[in-house]
Amino acid sequence: MTDQAIAPVAAEELDVQGTIDWLKEKYPSAVQDDTRQGYGGVVIDRTQLPAIAQAIRDELGFDYLSSATAVDYLGISDHIEMVYHAYRTTGGAPLVFKAQTPRENAEIPSLVSVWPGADFQEREAYDLFGIHFPGHPNLKRILLWDGFDGHPMRKDWQEAYYEQEHKPFESRWPKGWVHRAEELNVYGKNVRYPADLDLGRLNDVSEESLYKGMGLGVDVQEILQEGERIRTDRLVVNMGPHHPSTHGVFRMVAEIDGETVENLEPVMGYLHRNHEKIGERNAWLMNIPFTDRLDYISSMGNNMGYVQSVEKLMSQGARYTPPTYRAEVIRVLMAELTRIVNHLWAIGFLLNDLGAFFTPALYAISEREKILDFFEATAGSRMMCNYMRFQGLAKDIPERIHSTAVELNDKVRDYNTMEFLTELINERLPRSVDELDHFLTDSEIIKTRAVGVGILPPEMAIAYSAAGPLLRASNVPYDVRRAEPYSIYPELDFDICTRPNGDIYDRYLIRLDEIRESIRICKQVLQRLEATHGESIFSGNKAIYAPRVPVGEAYGRVENPKGELGFYCVSEGDPKGPQNPWRYHVRAPSFINLTALGQMCRGHKVADVVVILGSIDIVLGETDR
Repeated sequence: MTDQAIAPVAAEELDVQGTIDWLKEKYPSAVQDDTRQGYGGVVIDRTQLPAIAQAIRDELGFDYLSSATAVDYLGISDHIEMVYHAYRTTGGAPLVFKAQTPRENAEIPSLVSVWPGADFQEREAYDLFGIHFPGHPNLKRILLWDGFDGHPMRKDWQEAYYEQEHKPFESRWPKGWVHRAEELNVYGKNVRYPADLDLGRLNDVSEESLYKGMGLGVDVQEILQEGERIRTDRLVVNMGPHHPSTHGVFRMVAEIDGETVENLEPVMGYLHRNHEKIGERNAWLMNIPFTDRLDYISSMGNNMGYVQSVEKLMSQGARYTPPTYRAEVIRVLMAELTRIVNHLWAIGFLLNDLGAFFTPALYAISEREKILDFFEATAGSRMMCNYMRFQGLAKDIPERIHSTAVELNDKVRDYNTMEFLTELINERLPRSVDELDHFLTDSEIIKTRAVGVGILPPEMAIAYSAAGPLLRASNVPYDVRRAEPYSIYPELDFDICTRPNGDIYDRYLIRLDEIRESIRICKQVLQRLEATHGESIFSGNKAIYAPRVPVGEAYGRVENPKGELGFYCVSEGDPKGPQNPWRYHVRAPSFINLTALGQMCRGHKVADVVVILGSIDIVLGETDR
């Protein structure tokens, strides 16, 4: 059958099922329902993917591509699949569509021309899964070096010290004959290199390919531009990977003319440890403390995103009961306090990048420490808060925030928890944010360096899949807490903050705005904490540590401080023993928000690049994973 001409339809009139019906009617030969147990959405013929994606965006209004995830189904159906989650920025559920390719010579057309935000995500799938994307403007590895052998997220790839496919490893449990894999594998005999790589004549050309991929069209060793105007040198300058203003081991390669940036490309992967491969080795529960390490400033929010994804999968089973109301109340409290922690940190270090060395940061850190006191008393850790659990929490909040002296002259904390939270939320935090606002917002230096710099227009912000404050500072009122509400957010009164100009200054202001809205939410949560005192934090009789997760897929997402944090999980549904995710993918806002960095920096000075990067607010644990 050929594709059908059907009457145009207003996008807002169709829900997701209506959208799927529309696609199947218009493209009957190319769009089919995903009929696998526990799956949803549609499977699209890859040969027609770009054209259908264009219709999904332009005719159906799904203008925001949130996530593009690769999955290797070796041993199940022997194909590799790309899974896309597209949303409308007006809100609502996602349209989930997929394209499949054989594992040999895997190839799926690029969607960068439709959604530029697919750029880094397709490069990640190429790097880790070996999928080629014809039409991609700059397809090359993004997290691994060019000489890496193989694609480590494929199911048949094994790491150098591979021991077993899934944890718990037999050497640790249940027999307990513990040994280190390194003791049985001499380094060098288990390391593979590409077949065409001669270690005796190793000549690393990764830098040449990097510069070539930037499209400079010149010899990077001798770059000179001549013209009728004042003659200036054109240079390629590396900022990082070891640079105090890159917020971690991160590199920016900039082509500059004098002091003006003409082209810039972020280079990452220096911290990559294949978090997702580890996640697929782990049992479901084991991944919770690994999420802490993604964005170690926002660990509570990371916990929440992951457990919600797994709970979506669990809800497809007959024995699932959702978290209790008190558990949801505490989850939201932790998430909003985390947002305040993150934004205080982001503002403090943005000012550091502007040259106000550490004084504003110390003002921000002072109140952040009070929140961390509460986290430590509740979760046992100040930063890596392994606290959320499937269908509940590790434990309730304590009656008292109490510490003991470790060293001479240590200050011992001993407070009633509710009194501590009441003072913190009603007095200390509002006073702190007002103080930052008073000292910083009207600063002539800040305005000179930030107003009109690093502008990200709203259309570009949506196209590049920007999220969080980066998106809302470009006047796009998109927030997952309202667009696709979760937990108890639907019953809470708060506003989605936006700023109109999309520059560094607005990205600073939006974080002040969001701190105030989070305080407003926390005040409402305090009342609910009092009202639910003594109620259970678990649904059912006890915590679930080895859940039986039904077969299927789920994408759970939360509005984390840096933007949309999503977890795409696939379960085999093995009922016989400890389960492990078949696929565990992190939609990291720090990673995807960097897609637009090059565009935001063009035309600005080298000194501005540092501040533009700081205004995005990235963390490298999440970027590299």
